[in-house]
Amino acid sequence: MQFVAFERAKQGTGASRRLRITGRAPGIVFGGTAAPVSIELDHNALWHALKKEAFHASILDMELGGKVEKVLLRDVQYHPFKPQVLHVDFQRVDDKTRLRKKVPLHFTGAEESPAVKLDKCLVNHVINEIEIECLATQLPENITVDLSQVTKGATVHAGDIKLPKGVKIVTHGRKDITVATVVEPVEEVVAAPVAAAPADDKKKGKGKK
Repeated sequence: MQFVAFERAKQGTGASRRLRITGRAPGIVFGGTAAPVSIELDHNALWHALKKEAFHASILDMELGGKVEKVLLRDVQYHPFKPQVLHVDFQRVDDKTRLRKKVPLHFTGAEESPAVKLDKCLVNHVINEIEIECLATQLPENITVDLSQVTKGATVHAGDIKLPKGVKIVTHGRKDITVATVVEPVEEVVAAPVAAAPADDKKKGKGKK
């Protein structure tokens, strides 16, 4: 994906506030051998781009001052309740840049699995993204989790995922990360109707002489 950024001359809280009023979003690009550069982007274009999964987990082409650089989205700050981007950070990358990044998980094949097709189980997605480490050029937009072979009572761990070449999962010291679990169907128990208790004889005869 490609987007256009412009160098930002004025900095500071007040300047950023005035920038947002004009429909622009402040940001910064850093990394590599060049110095960090304050930038601004068209807010509407940025807002729509941020709704796309690829904008968060792929190498982007940023056009700045007539030059195109390879960058990666690193951080986005949103307004607490308004649909507004307050600030955005990008990192310059090249063929030698090694990075860590969270990427989305795409679950496939659950409907064809023995657990769902035969045993009517449900598959619970414990996490929807996972942190990986790789070269910038090997960064996948997403990682596929194949659930077509899961069976009743199974648990899918990060170690069960087939990873793209050069990609490894960052575990932060954990032995194995649970990605999905298979939940058995709960049988609905229908209670038997309770027979009405016989009326009290005294109540039946009340009012009679």
